[in-house]
Amino acid sequence: MEEEDLVVISRSIVIPRNAKKSSSSKKKIHLLPWDLSRLRFGYLQRGLLFSKPYPKIDMVLSRLQTSLSLALDRFYPLAGRLVKTKKDDDTVSFYINPDGSGVEFVHAVARNIEVSDFLRLSTSFSSFFPATGVKNCNGVSRSLLMVQVTEMKDGIFIGFGYNSTVADGDSVWKFLNAWSEICSKGLGSEAACQRRLQLKGWFFDEIDYPIRIPDPEAKPATVTASTSLLQELMFHVTKENALKLEAKANDEKVSSFQAALAHIWCSMVKHSGMSREEETHCRLPIDMRRRLSPPLEEDCFGNVSQTGIARVTVGELMDNGLGWAAGKINEMERSQTHENAEASAEKWVRDVKIPVSVGSRDLVVTSSHRFDVYGNDFGWGKPIAARAGPPYVCGRMVVFQGVEEGSLDFQACLQPQVVEKLSKDVEFKEFVSIVL
Repeated sequence: MEEEDLVVISRSIVIPRNAKKSSSSKKKIHLLPWDLSRLRFGYLQRGLLFSKPYPKIDMVLSRLQTSLSLALDRFYPLAGRLVKTKKDDDTVSFYINPDGSGVEFVHAVARNIEVSDFLRLSTSFSSFFPATGVKNCNGVSRSLLMVQVTEMKDGIFIGFGYNSTVADGDSVWKFLNAWSEICSKGLGSEAACQRRLQLKGWFFDEIDYPIRIPDPEAKPATVTASTSLLQELMFHVTKENALKLEAKANDEKVSSFQAALAHIWCSMVKHSGMSREEETHCRLPIDMRRRLSPPLEEDCFGNVSQTGIARVTVGELMDNGLGWAAGKINEMERSQTHENAEASAEKWVRDVKIPVSVGSRDLVVTSSHRFDVYGNDFGWGKPIAARAGPPYVCGRMVVFQGVEEGSLDFQACLQPQVVEKLSKDVEFKEFVSIVL
């Protein structure tokens, strides 16, 4: 898609409805090591594709902005800003000021683009997302949530980017669920947003806050990998095939998701050109809410996920196959305990590392098939598809629940030569369909 195919019509700020009344009573939110380690990462971006709504676009935009203002009343951290405090020893600390500054809201038009165009991943649609190029540390001046509504020839796309120091995928999708419900049902559903928001708080007793760190903006963040040499594609796994993979790996007593992920991991590494001695990682976000001691409520808001890493050599992966790989993913997930998280956090504080990106040879899984993506009906029907936007990193794989119940979608970003080999791999395609 050419950049001139999309035209920005307007930019505005949507603030919580009661921002002026309540912002002074909100306490600052201190950042955990999980949050601080992400400061140099780009905003995570997701979006939902819909058939064109019947009302005029002005009515659609008005409803979206009004309901967004109401939803932000409860999910108020998303309308705040990061605050960076400089210390005498050249270190800095960060916290979230929930001051109700608001959310950036963009209205754009791409009248020549059809829904069918968007469903193909062979064309880049990065301009449909509002936070491309924005880093988490930029949250001191940019809104922690950004929204872009793009009119298409026969559809509408709602793209959003969010700062992952303020919320993880679980919290953001629950916010989307609340926003869409208010938009579709009106003020009658507003009561759900009046419940008090439970924040994650501070649960690492041995770590003092605020945590002092080197300024992540002191050195320019450079990424050497070229995104122009990467290709996006979608892996689709039906419920039936996910269950077949689970049965194939059943000696390890793994879930169907773990089996499907292991199948993709093994196949990607097989075609990667890596040597048998090299180490390959499968990185997976782990929701820690119920794993902490004491456990947090499931709807607790904030970034409460840490990255679990399954580490194996290429030779081990190739020799042992699907069940063993799925077992390693399962073993890694089970190892994510409160003690593990606390030890990792304390180690990080002693040796602060704020990476720009992860290794290009890693399989980097983000999001979750458990998030309610297709329940987001804003009043004109459920989404046709869900998509992820930039940043594009080699090996990144964004997980969505499929449109059909029990199915899985993986939006992957890989080297073209790996994509070509996967598309010819009969064993891989026995369980996975590829959409380019």
